[in-house]
Amino acid sequence: MIHFIYLVLFAFFVSVAFGVFSTGTTKERVWYGGKTFLQFMVISLVLAWILYFIPPS
Repeated sequence: MIHFIYLVLFAFFVSVAFGVFSTGTTKERVWYGGKTFLQFMVISLVLAWILYFIPPS
């Protein structure tokens, strides 16, 4: 469970940084940060789900 919390915290802080340093209006920057956060979460969980079914060698 602690790995998931680390994933959420990492995705949050990196997305905030991406949103702060991006260009555009405030609304566009918030949208970009939120979209980046969701992409981090979805891609990470999909990869974890795929790797779960690969047997260890």
